[in-house]
Amino acid sequence: MKMWKSVLAATVIALSASAAHAARTDLVLGVVLEPPHLDPTAGAAAAIDEVVYANVFEGLTRIGSGGEVLPALAKSWEISDDGKTYTFHLQDGVKFHDGSDLTSEDVVFSLDRARADDSTNAQKALFAAISSVEAVDATTVKVTLNSPQGSFLYNMGWGDAVIVAPETADGNKENPVGTGPFKFANWAKGSSITIEKNPDYWGEAVALDKAEFRIIPDAAAAIPALLSGDVQAFANMPAGDALAQIQADSRFEVVIGSTEGETILSTNNKKAPFDNLKVRQAIAHALNREEIIAGNGSGLGTPIGSHFSPGNAAYVDLTGTYPFDPDKAKALLAEAGFPDGFNATIKLPPPPYARDGGQVVASQLRNVGINLEIVPVEWADWLDQVFKNKDYDLTIVSHTEPNDIGIYARKDYYFQYDNPDFDAVIAELDVSSDEAKRTELYQKAQRILAEDAVNGFMFQLPKVGVWDAKLEGMWANSPVQATDLTGVHWED
Repeated sequence: MKMWKSVLAATVIALSASAAHAARTDLVLGVVLEPPHLDPTAGAAAAIDEVVYANVFEGLTRIGSGGEVLPALAKSWEISDDGKTYTFHLQDGVKFHDGSDLTSEDVVFSLDRARADDSTNAQKALFAAISSVEAVDATTVKVTLNSPQGSFLYNMGWGDAVIVAPETADGNKENPVGTGPFKFANWAKGSSITIEKNPDYWGEAVALDKAEFRIIPDAAAAIPALLSGDVQAFANMPAGDALAQIQADSRFEVVIGSTEGETILSTNNKKAPFDNLKVRQAIAHALNREEIIAGNGSGLGTPIGSHFSPGNAAYVDLTGTYPFDPDKAKALLAEAGFPDGFNATIKLPPPPYARDGGQVVASQLRNVGINLEIVPVEWADWLDQVFKNKDYDLTIVSHTEPNDIGIYARKDYYFQYDNPDFDAVIAELDVSSDEAKRTELYQKAQRILAEDAVNGFMFQLPKVGVWDAKLEGMWANSPVQATDLTGVHWED
C-alpha cells in the first residue's frame, strides 16, 4: 500500500512539474480601434492590418520587423535586366484556410483585381505600374511592369497586396480566408476578434494556439485590463499618464519604439480658406510641436516638418521651415484677408493622439484667431466623412502606411493637394531603382510638401509596446501597420 502511495505521489509530482513548465499557448491583446471589416485589400483602416497582416493573409513578399523585404508566398524571384519583368516562384504545398490549393492563378486574380478599373483597393496606386500578370505554370507567375519600379518588391509586401482566392474574396470582410499561420475564428462585434492556429500551414508553425484581439479604446479601460491580467499585451498601448506606473512594474516589459505614423493636422487643400497658401503657412507657424507632443496622450513623439519618418535614411529635418511664431501667423492671416481670423471645424477620431492632441491644437490656433469647433467622430464615421467624402476642414490622424509620401500625388486623396512639380518628383521616384537617386528624390519631395504647408506636420507617432514580461517575440518597432504574431511565444 505504501509503495502504491509513493508511486502515485511521484506521478502527481511529475505531472505537476510538467504542467508548471508547459508554456502558455493563448494570448489576449488589447487594440484601440475596431476594424470596419477584415479585408486588407478593400479598406484603408490600419486596424485591419493590425489583426490580419502576416497572421491570416500573406502576400508574395512580406515586410520584416526591421522594414526589410522577405520572401512569403513567393520563395524566390528573378528580375529581368531591364527591371521590368519579375518572375515569382511560389512556395510548395500552400493551402487556403478552406482547404483549397494556392496556385499561380490565385496570384493573377489577386493582382488583376487590385489594379482593375473598379477596384476598391485603398492603395490601388501600388499596382499602377503593372502591365500584365501571367501564370507561367501552377507555381510560377510572371509580372511585367510598364517601366522599372524600385519599390515593387516592397509594395508587394503591403497588406493591400495579399493574395486571396476568387472563391472566397467577396466574403473576406466578414469571414477572411487566407493562407497564413492563423485562421479566423470569431468576431464579436464591438468586443473582440479571435484567430486560431492553422494546423495545415505550409511554413513554420506558430507557437500560439489562439490569439484574441480585444477592443479597448482608451486608457481608462486599458490600464485595469492590463494590471488584472485580463489582457497580456498591447502592441500600441494608450497608456496615457499611467505609463510611468507600468514601467515601474516588473511584471511588464515596456518598449518605446518607432512607427511609420506621421501624425498630422490634415487639411482640406481645396476648401476655402485652406486653399490659400498664406492661411496654411499661418497654421504651420501657430503650431507648437513640443506642446502638442506633451499633450497627445503619451507625451512621446518626434517632431517632424514633412511627411516622412525620422527613422528613414532619406529623412530631412524640416521642422524649421515654419517655426512656432504666433505673431507671424497673425500677420499671414491678415495678408490672406483674415485680420480677425475665421471659424472652422476639426473632426477628431478616437485615438488619444487625436482627441487629446486636438484640444492642444485648437487652443494654439485660437491664439492666432482661428476658432475651431471640435467634432468628435467614431472611426467608421471618420473613414466615411473625411477619408472617403472629403467632408471636413481639419482633422488629426496618424498615417501609418510605410513610405507613403506618394499619397500626395493622388488627385482623389482626401488632402486634395495638387502640385505638378511634386507629381513629377514622385513619377521619377517610381521608376528609379538607384538608392542614391531615390534618396535625392525623397528629400526633394519632403521639401516641396514642407514649403507648401500642405498639412500641419506635427510628430512621428511612437510605438508604446507593453506586454507581460514572459512574452517574447513582439515587435519593438512598426515598419508596417501590423501586429505580427508569427514569432510570438511564452517563455517555457
